[in-house]
Amino acid sequence: MSPLDRRQALKLMAALGATGLASACGTAGGTAADVDDATSDYPIKIGMIAPKSGGYKPIGDELIRGFQLFLDLNDKRLGGHPAELVVADEGESAQSGKAAADSLLSQNVHALTGVVSSPVMLGVRDTIEQARVPLIGSNASPTNLQSVVYIWRTSFVNDEPGKALGPYVAEYLSKLPPSQRRGAGGRVSIISPQYTGGTDAVRGFQQSFGDGATDPRLAEPVWTEYITNPGKNTFKADISRLLQQDPDAVYCFFAGTAAVEFLRQLHAAGYRKQIFGSGFLTEGNVLTELRPAEAEGIITALNYSADINNAANRVFASAFRKAHSAEPTTYAMASYDAAQVLNKAIRIAGDRPTPQDINLAIGQIGQIDSPRGSWQFNQPRTPQQKWYLRRVQRDGETLSNVLINELTALG
Repeated sequence: MSPLDRRQALKLMAALGATGLASACGTAGGTAADVDDATSDYPIKIGMIAPKSGGYKPIGDELIRGFQLFLDLNDKRLGGHPAELVVADEGESAQSGKAAADSLLSQNVHALTGVVSSPVMLGVRDTIEQARVPLIGSNASPTNLQSVVYIWRTSFVNDEPGKALGPYVAEYLSKLPPSQRRGAGGRVSIISPQYTGGTDAVRGFQQSFGDGATDPRLAEPVWTEYITNPGKNTFKADISRLLQQDPDAVYCFFAGTAAVEFLRQLHAAGYRKQIFGSGFLTEGNVLTELRPAEAEGIITALNYSADINNAANRVFASAFRKAHSAEPTTYAMASYDAAQVLNKAIRIAGDRPTPQDINLAIGQIGQIDSPRGSWQFNQPRTPQQKWYLRRVQRDGETLSNVLINELTALG
């Protein structure tokens, strides 16, 4: 069966089976063993830090959609308690993100979730730890966020997409015919914004590629300015420097509006060889903004694909498509899983849980039956999970990230 035939079959199975699966499981994405009929009138308030403006707004929208979907499928309850989600605008800076966290904490929330930007995550670290209110981050996850007690992450560590993809790119380069590659071994050029998320993603790729960061097939990275809402010529000079390296392939890290503009400008500059990247490069609104010629064939590594064939994803993906007439993203999935984490932890924490009770209970929840596949928190409070290889292909009239195969497990 071809990837597209398989994808269409999965959609049909999801449409036919989602209602029955949800009923059988009792809670969306859960299992019968997780279900507890006990309910309480004690209300739970969850604060979400997410961009409601700027270049990362589409990602923020996905975080809200994912968390709200879990609530909608579970009678607006978490752990048997009526739950309210309050969203504060993360903005585009560490300062605006901290202001959002302070605002939510002043409303006596039981827990926080969200956070798109790595600088914001680092900026709120001390605030969260001092407040002793758990933050279940659903996107940003810098590698140097360590020794935390109250911060958990349902996404991944920023260097992991590059770590998952590096060996595959090295193998790809080795299989190019000698006539189609630069020199004896070929060359990969690297381009990314120079900020925490970008440098983490590049470092992970360099470490896992061939002989590591010193591999002669890896060109020196081209660093761009960190801009969440770039203009039509923002990357022109950076792309010129990149193409002067005469690469056989490009590895890049961009997300949201910046990914759209980078890929558009790279295509306009005449580059037609293979593009690799962290899954953010083609996730969410990116593919709806680009023309097929600008995106088709891009290969990425990510911890989620809408094509994953398991019961939890059939429930999640079908409900998401029905609610939003769009493909689910890793952003929405990680936020949905943040709600799953809180659902299980709040039930463990009891009738009138405090933030500290919930934080303690998170360490006791075990595996999460997730749309990405089952995972659990490791000691640094990030997921142990599978990574998937995806290729941008046409799915009917639209572009989609089609699952090719599994890459590895990390965490």
